[in-house]
Amino acid sequence: MSVTSATLADGREIIYFDDSDPAPGERVLDDPRELPQVTAASEMRRDPLTGEWVAFAAHRMNRTFMPPANENPLAPSQPGQLPTEIPSPSYDVVVFENRFPSFSTHMDVPGDFAYEVDGVERRPAAARCEVVCFTSDPGSSFKELSPRRIRTVIEAWADRTAALSAIDGVRQVFPFENRGEEIGVTLQHPHGQIYSYPFLSPRLSRIVEKVKDNPGLFAEIVERESNGDRVLKETANFLVYVPAAAKWPVEAMVMPKRQVADFTELTDAEKDELAPLLKQLYTAIDGFFPGVEKTPYIAGWTQAPVAGPEREAVRMHLQLFSLMRSPNRLKYLAGSESAQAVWISDTTPEKIAERFREVWPQ
Repeated sequence: MSVTSATLADGREIIYFDDSDPAPGERVLDDPRELPQVTAASEMRRDPLTGEWVAFAAHRMNRTFMPPANENPLAPSQPGQLPTEIPSPSYDVVVFENRFPSFSTHMDVPGDFAYEVDGVERRPAAARCEVVCFTSDPGSSFKELSPRRIRTVIEAWADRTAALSAIDGVRQVFPFENRGEEIGVTLQHPHGQIYSYPFLSPRLSRIVEKVKDNPGLFAEIVERESNGDRVLKETANFLVYVPAAAKWPVEAMVMPKRQVADFTELTDAEKDELAPLLKQLYTAIDGFFPGVEKTPYIAGWTQAPVAGPEREAVRMHLQLFSLMRSPNRLKYLAGSESAQAVWISDTTPEKIAERFREVWPQ
């Protein structure tokens, strides 16, 4: 694999991750566009009732939304056409700083910045958000990537996890993918994102509290689930299963069998094993609903805190889930789920696992 870094016209970083060394001159690194230097005005405030941080990024209101094919900002730039976010005419995997980030390190924080608003704690939302393009083919999807390409994506996740973890103040790094208009995707090109947070997300905070009480929690979960009837696939180093308390109408989890805090701690052998496993899982979720070619989904990698004693007890894992409850019908998070976070499922984890096994690729 080859890694090449460059700078876009507005000062944002772009990094090419190639399956193999590109030919001389194949990577065009100079961005010909005239763009103003990127600036953001993100802030966050702590909810006094729950203690959770809420981010505000008003500059995202006018971000790119469902552009026509000839204005796809994630396509490689071609001669005679509008330049895109990616100056090179080809790429394998590419990562760049989000032009419309929720969290940013490109901020001029004024000296009189108010760290309190009407008694509510307030901070600059200083961190970094990146876009990860899985392929230059706009009509492809994660399941159609070769295991070798998925392996390159895994290396990109590991590289960026290390880089974002080193940013002062970052406490969590979250690689994820949103797929489908139903999820709210604004660009159809197959891509994911990586958010770094200057705090622990509510989900990770709750996990941290649980492992404080039981440092062996993840090992116990793997042992119990591997002996249950919701296993979808087991390999030497990973377990794929439907959680016993799955919230979503379609949900699966990928868990390492040993303690691994984040992508930076995976061995080469584990990465080699994970790539074809992910291809199988993503293929299965697209076959889950009869008549649905592309299941809308969210794929999120919860990784351990960047630092602290809990890092040794929190194990990285993937949650792949969909809001679709039956063909072309969505589960809406209404009163109970949205207002009180009390989930009510229309199915059972056992039925979800049964259907996954029916469509699992052989």
